[in-house]
Amino acid sequence: MYLKPDSRIALLMHEGTQNSMGKTGLALLRFSQSPIVAVIDYQSAGRSLQALTGIDKPIPIVESLTAALPFTPEVLAIGIAPSGGKLPEAWFQEIEQAVKAGLSIVNGLHTPMANHPALQPWLQPHQWIWDVRQEPDGLTVGSGQASQLSCRRILTVGTDMSIGKMSATLELHRACLRQGLRSKVIATGQTNLMLGDDGVPLDAVRVDYAAGAIEQLLLRHGPDYDFVFVEGQGSLLNPASTATLPLLRGTQPTHLVLVHRAGQTHIKNVPWVKIPDLNSVVALYEQVATAAGAFYPAKVVAIALNTGDLSADAADAAIQAVEAQTKLPCADIFRTGAEKLLAPILA
Repeated sequence: MYLKPDSRIALLMHEGTQNSMGKTGLALLRFSQSPIVAVIDYQSAGRSLQALTGIDKPIPIVESLTAALPFTPEVLAIGIAPSGGKLPEAWFQEIEQAVKAGLSIVNGLHTPMANHPALQPWLQPHQWIWDVRQEPDGLTVGSGQASQLSCRRILTVGTDMSIGKMSATLELHRACLRQGLRSKVIATGQTNLMLGDDGVPLDAVRVDYAAGAIEQLLLRHGPDYDFVFVEGQGSLLNPASTATLPLLRGTQPTHLVLVHRAGQTHIKNVPWVKIPDLNSVVALYEQVATAAGAFYPAKVVAIALNTGDLSADAADAAIQAVEAQTKLPCADIFRTGAEKLLAPILA
């Protein structure tokens, strides 16, 4: 593991503290065990992190890598995902500057940097560049063997991408730990891997091996835990998503938790693809997970509702409406915690 609990991190977040391009950085700000000493975002420099994001931590937002260096970071983590995964040249120059200043790099982009000719010659023995999105060695195709495990296997699924599946997974896991239960998280995306959970960057795995990659992780950890929470990716409703089906097959889930953004009626950036009513989505996921009886009869047992764009009163009304519609427990994990969603899993 590259990051350690005491690694001092500066987050490269240009233009990302206020939109979904910075979801990796925002998740690190919420969940990282390593101290984050500065956020780099020229658009938001000098502003309050709590006012911008709701994350109540006294971390300064500065305009550049140069302005972050007085806070003595040891690692620069790329917390943004620009369109196409390529950093603008000016932002890459800040990464180069960080390496020359002795910082290590955590790179969650698809473009590898460990052997980049502008960076590699400057690395000192104590420095490293961690390209998170790398396919592991020794992968095989799936076989459905996870269904033979005695642990409960909980997979978060969604009505779209980037709506909070990872956060729901982590909060459910934490709720388990608070009750003294043997719980484990399987990471499937770069952010959760950066947070230190064992897993695989699923979007870096060839599709033939994707289900097998998840299955290997379940077989590795399942015998040692009673609850295994698998981070969801993508959506069966999103035409760009290829990750959800391998997750369903590799996990062989016993329970599903559906994640939805309150008020969202169509796939983001694809307005012609409508999101069906939630009861239909629940039925879809249960049918695909079960495969007409070939696999475990997994049920959607709760709904994690993302109400971040709503007032407190509007959020309460949205949660009540979803519960009335689906007859399933519903909560926003950031407003009320995950215990309500965990209850049917424990039952």
